[in-house]
Amino acid sequence: MTQMIHSREQAHALLREHDISPTHQRIEIAYALFSRGEHLSADQVLSAVNHLYSETSKATVYNTLNLFVRQRLIREVIVDPNKVFYDPNTLEHHHFYDVVNGRLYDVDAQNIAIHGLPSLPTGMEADGIEIVIRIRPKSQ
Repeated sequence: MTQMIHSREQAHALLREHDISPTHQRIEIAYALFSRGEHLSADQVLSAVNHLYSETSKATVYNTLNLFVRQRLIREVIVDPNKVFYDPNTLEHHHFYDVVNGRLYDVDAQNIAIHGLPSLPTGMEADGIEIVIRIRPKSQ
């Protein structure tokens, strides 16, 4: 389940918990992600934080999202080379991606069984498994 926040003060505390310096712009970006609990693209985050006043640059949004991913505050979900979502739900789960409307939906990890993995390269360990199932409306 996605952690929901309802105030910028909670966003500030969440950033501190992840050792992220809570600047004004970082708080706004965290608030945009965690107050909605949705999968958002960088452009959607930019639009949300600049809704009232255009004060945050695209570069700042991308840099902040990358920082949040590095600090494991959010997950980056790449559905194709040109479409990346940022997911505030960091618990183990997978996704449905609707290729027609461009929406991403959570799938509980318990609903997918994986039996057997290939041997990992020497000296490596698995960091996680993400499954994206692409869906579309049935043809009539």
